[in-house]
Amino acid sequence: MKTAYVFPGQGAQFSGMGKELYDSNPSAKALFHKANEILGFEITKIMFEGGDDQLKQTKVTQPAVFLHSVVLASTIENFRPDMVAGHSLGELSALVANKTLSFEDGLNLVYKRAMAMQRACEMNPSTMAAILGLEDAIVEETCASIDDVVVAANYNCPGQLVISGSNAGIDAACAALTEKGAKRALKLPVGGAFHSPLMEPARAELAQAIENTVFSDPTCPVYQNVTASAVSDPTAIQKNLMAQLTAPVRWTQSVQQMVADGATHFVEVGPGKVLSGLVKKIHREAEVAQA
Repeated sequence: MKTAYVFPGQGAQFSGMGKELYDSNPSAKALFHKANEILGFEITKIMFEGGDDQLKQTKVTQPAVFLHSVVLASTIENFRPDMVAGHSLGELSALVANKTLSFEDGLNLVYKRAMAMQRACEMNPSTMAAILGLEDAIVEETCASIDDVVVAANYNCPGQLVISGSNAGIDAACAALTEKGAKRALKLPVGGAFHSPLMEPARAELAQAIENTVFSDPTCPVYQNVTASAVSDPTAIQKNLMAQLTAPVRWTQSVQQMVADGATHFVEVGPGKVLSGLVKKIHREAEVAQA
């Protein structure tokens, strides 16, 4: 019996996130204050009091979700995960949880990631869409047939695949996939085409920051988005993280591999319950809980 700790990504944020932790735990409060110092602005004020418009800005969302997740993990008694994984941004939270990255380095990378992605979005107006009720292969084949940029980006669970690309590419793919029987083809309120070739400027920018960051031996394997397999070598972790921004998030495959490697319990650490729901859809027998 093994326990996997999983960390959410962008989209899990909500106004008031982390406030209860801040008020009730002195060590958590200290980490929140340290984050404000590292970032150079009061992210806690936005997290605790900000509206949805503020929180959904990529440059705010990513460090906010990371901070909530990592601070929450630091308060778990006898925290000894057998394995960790994170959805997109959440992979950086997972890498702090298993000691591959320090809190400071993790937060710095998250903020650089967010700013790089925001700049890439401004350079190439683009979006994402959730496709429900079709097999992955049909979605992949349809995306490949579209002239504009559009690719499979997030393999969330069977029958739920998020596609990413140019505005025209997403519109064309949604129309084609609806004709092929998709239950829904829903454009998402995101800043741009994450996990697609349109994020190449951000990938190149972040890769340089990752190269200059110390990656240590982890306390347990991380199941990375790019490979959907257990990784413990710091150099390999670093390489996979560099590729993440333009590669798909293989969440379905990651959970399936964790189960194959003995995971029976999944604990979601961070805001929301999105990953808990996805894990149950991927493996119905899994026991899921929130930290």
